Amino acid sequence: MTVSTTTVHQQLRAILAMTHTEIQIAETRQAQARTDAIRKELAQNAENAQLRAVAIEEALRERGGLVDVIRPVIGRVGALAKTVVEQAQPLDEALLDDLALEQRLLARSTYLKALATGQEDKALVDLAEKLIVAHTATVDWLTTVLAEEALGGPTALRRGPTQWVSGLAARALTAPANGASWAIDRTADFARQIPDPIALVRSRFATAVDDAADAAARAGDAIENAGTAVSKTVAAGRDAALEAVEDSARDNGAKGAADALHQLREITGTVEAEDLPIEGYTDLNVGDAVAAVKELSTPADLRVTLAYEETHKNRQRVVSAIEIRFAELAKELVGIDS
Repeated sequence: MTVSTTTVHQQLRAILAMTHTEIQIAETRQAQARTDAIRKELAQNAENAQLRAVAIEEALRERGGLVDVIRPVIGRVGALAKTVVEQAQPLDEALLDDLALEQRLLARSTYLKALATGQEDKALVDLAEKLIVAHTATVDWLTTVLAEEALGGPTALRRGPTQWVSGLAARALTAPANGASWAIDRTADFARQIPDPIALVRSRFATAVDDAADAAARAGDAIENAGTAVSKTVAAGRDAALEAVEDSARDNGAKGAADALHQLREITGTVEAEDLPIEGYTDLNVGDAVAAVKELSTPADLRVTLAYEETHKNRQRVVSAIEIRFAELAKELVGIDS
């Protein structure tokens, strides 16, 4: 066996293991898809990666190489661990890790093509070229998504539902109930340790525990209802409060603070209609709004229009048009043809 043949086997095994990691990531990313279209695209990517994995295995066997059944499994397990760990990361860091994987796959596929060309193995050259095309497309897609994130636009992927921020919020909300539950559990443990001769006392004690549990549940409901009421009150007064503070800051010459507050209102969609970059926006029908959105050329104008649209009319065709325009600006930024 020549050194070149051994190297081909090594590269095929490495690409196969990384492809299984790619499959796992594509499958887990589906839960973070912003739209159904993106979710379907990720599902298709996973299926395509599965087909590539089969083709790589066949190429390895046809050239007398042994298929490593351990490394692909390790790759998928590693990808699962990665998705758990990255929940404590910003979304852009997780996407950069995905991009690094695709770039490594692209580099190895290019190297594999060179090896196959040197051995005059046309079938392997064809496979390597297919891998290069697939990974180049994925690198471009991830690069565009990262650019959209940097521009402040609606990215193709959302933060996962178990990200650490939501975890902290959940713990904060459930802390009182958890404390009550802990106390009840300790009381119940104590009750179970009471000797059998005083079973009646234990029974009454258990009843008291149940009553305490019911009281804790009612208290939890009351807290939740109060929280909902407070949230609605805060939301109702937020718009007016932000606008009043911004006006006051501007009247007192604090332009920097006023501009920062205005940006916050833009992000939350609480600006006035006349502050939008499209004149008469609220009177436009869907078709005219879509056409107007396509003429916007800055991320800031797109952000404020998207926030206003989602907060007020939430017309899906208009929202989709804004998202597409964001993607176009992102591709222009990173030099990818639409």
